[in-house]
Amino acid sequence: MTLLDREAPPLSPPPPRPAAAAPTGVRAWARDLALGMRFAVSGGRESWARTALTAVGVGLGVALLFAAAAVPQLLDTRESRSQARDTTNASSQKPGKGITDTTFLWVEASTEYRGDPVTGRLLRPEGANAPAPPGVAKIPGPGEMVVSPALRELLASSEGALLAQRLDDRIVGTVGDAGLVDPGELRFYAGSATLTVEGVGVRSSGYGVEESAAPFDPILMVLVILLCVVLLVPVAVFIATAVRFGGDRRDRRLAALRLVGADARTVRRIAAGETLFGAVAGLAVGAVLFLILRQVVGHVRLWGYSAFPADVTPAPPLALFIVLAVPVAAVLVTQAALSSVAIEPLGVVRNTGLRERRLWWRLLLPVIGVAVLASTGSVDAMTQTVGPVPIVVGASCVLIGLAGLLPWVLEAVVGRLRGGPVSWQLAIRRLQLSSGTAARAVSGITVAVAGAIALQMMFGVMQKDFLQITGQDTERADFYVTSEYGDSALAERMVQEFRETKGVSEVIGTVETYVAGTGAPSKHGWQPITTLTVGSCAMLKEIARLPSCRDGDAFVSHIGGGSAGAKEQNGRTDEAAVPGERIDLTGGDGARTGKPALWTLPRSARTVVAFPDPMGDVHDGILVTPGALGSRDLPSTTTKASIKVDPKVPDAAEYVRGTAADIDPTLRINALKNLERDKHYTSVQSGLLVGGTLTMMLIAASLLVSQYEQLRERKRLLSVLVAFGTRRGTLAWSVLWQTAVPVVLGTALAVAGGLVLGNFMLGIIGKSIGDWWVFVPYAAVGAAVIMLVTVASLPPLWRMMRPEGLRTE
Repeated sequence: MTLLDREAPPLSPPPPRPAAAAPTGVRAWARDLALGMRFAVSGGRESWARTALTAVGVGLGVALLFAAAAVPQLLDTRESRSQARDTTNASSQKPGKGITDTTFLWVEASTEYRGDPVTGRLLRPEGANAPAPPGVAKIPGPGEMVVSPALRELLASSEGALLAQRLDDRIVGTVGDAGLVDPGELRFYAGSATLTVEGVGVRSSGYGVEESAAPFDPILMVLVILLCVVLLVPVAVFIATAVRFGGDRRDRRLAALRLVGADARTVRRIAAGETLFGAVAGLAVGAVLFLILRQVVGHVRLWGYSAFPADVTPAPPLALFIVLAVPVAAVLVTQAALSSVAIEPLGVVRNTGLRERRLWWRLLLPVIGVAVLASTGSVDAMTQTVGPVPIVVGASCVLIGLAGLLPWVLEAVVGRLRGGPVSWQLAIRRLQLSSGTAARAVSGITVAVAGAIALQMMFGVMQKDFLQITGQDTERADFYVTSEYGDSALAERMVQEFRETKGVSEVIGTVETYVAGTGAPSKHGWQPITTLTVGSCAMLKEIARLPSCRDGDAFVSHIGGGSAGAKEQNGRTDEAAVPGERIDLTGGDGARTGKPALWTLPRSARTVVAFPDPMGDVHDGILVTPGALGSRDLPSTTTKASIKVDPKVPDAAEYVRGTAADIDPTLRINALKNLERDKHYTSVQSGLLVGGTLTMMLIAASLLVSQYEQLRERKRLLSVLVAFGTRRGTLAWSVLWQTAVPVVLGTALAVAGGLVLGNFMLGIIGKSIGDWWVFVPYAAVGAAVIMLVTVASLPPLWRMMRPEGLRTE
């Protein structure tokens, strides 16, 4: 028997291999998230469209968040640039004293042109190594000027012709970025050969000072905190809305995964992965948009502000928080949205079709916010610090709570609407079947309008606290020109040249100085001091009630009213101004230096009563005409002129400033105004305008993107309606109603929520509501947004109503 003849033993099957254990925990999350990301990019045109919409929506919000994160850095940089070009004073301001190889003289020579400030300085080096200002290669010589790029462009244009006549020095250079606070700043440095410390020149040895910022009013700080909340919460709401674009089709794809064996937890993680990819793509889109806008800000001025691109840099901690928070928030929003959806192998069931939305839990967040604000202590001008946390938490809860209430309000209202035109019925039926998407689309504008109403309520009440009555009489004068030196000759020249200026109707010019009496010292041990005002009879009649006047007269001017303060001041005037007694025109310095300039006040000087000049100043003391003073020089004087212009003459203000520059570039000219607003308040108001403009632009873009997403979801339905004979105009009107109804309801909810929030915020600062109708402009904005979005959505609507929309993949 051979081996081949032997019977082979029966073959037994190999032992079964143990089934590989399904991954759990972190490994399961990683696998499913990766699968969801794969679906986001490999699911065909529908997946790509949804991912693109999500990326664009998130990107718009992220770009605005990056811009907000760059504001602290931008403000610090602007302040640093401003302080770096400020001059440091030298130790001595006496002629010939304190001069070194690096000292120079300077004086402010800023002006204004058609409402825009034009900042500048006159410079004169005293040493060979006198430093140039930041951004300037060297100090310009006499008759030369270094200008900023924006000022150079303005001077070269036809619009800057009047300014070019005023700043007519030869341009020899350009101020670099280091010497400017923003690219649009109008700034110049001009050389001077006549600047001296005896006149208006100030001796300095360098640049760069560190000044502590003025304390911020605590009441204004409350407004700033609310401003940040109002501008940023709508952005967060919009990002949360953007990550849910295309949710219906995504849920149907997840139902197919359930059909092939995936469990509920797996499909939730896959959905999170798909959303996560869109959020990460949105971060990339937002970064690109931010970088593009960063380059644009250097060429665009918004409400008078611009910035260097390099200065618009997000603070690293805030940028890192945005990068981490957006994806995490996207995943959390997706998981929360899926909690109301039952994804089964045979389809998707939503609880909105089975039961009405519950109201009680939607009221929790606004109630919590109101409770937090109500428990916040009041703030007044004496409060040193303001706790931002309660205000941020309370206001955020109220605003976010409005976004949660809107779906319930929309469902409750549209569920009771019946009848109407076909377009109206199509829109209402669509809202009745799926109101959640429409509510999410307008939640951003609801939050923004509510916050804007609350802000406007606070601005309307607080503006009185930050407005100061100047006492200036704009009926008698429009401009006030001053010089820290001069004499009667300069005053007469100012009066003469300003009178000959185009558009000027009236001029009042005076010369003022401090003088001292030479009689017995006062009870305090020093010589009594008063003011001496020199002017023609016509000019003096504008500041005091004169019985009669001719050249050579002198008067003793008292303050009227009879108050205790007026009597005390008049008593000091009478001690210094005694008719027939000598007056020291040096203001008492002559007695100390041994070089007094004496002049006798005529015995014929009469006592008169002064009244405020156009600037609101009362000229008590000694009033004299040039003939009474004679040829005596006044050692230290201030020359002033009040100017009234004809409002019918275009650019009359520029002609006045041009004349002032011809007389002396160092003349200070100010426009008179009845009220003066606090600088901090003005900056906050400007910040609201800039931030509010950007936020409204984002909201308009978000509504447009949401509208396009809804049209894309209904592409096949629209094509079917057209195929069955529905007119395109009817469908266009239905789109309008679908946008208008949620926006109108959202605006009504925003009005109620904004008034409530504003009322509690006013309670924090101890104020009460002054105007209940502040919401009207914002309701108009909502109507404008409706029309804008509807018109912009018509082109894609026409394309989606084509027969090709009936095709399927």
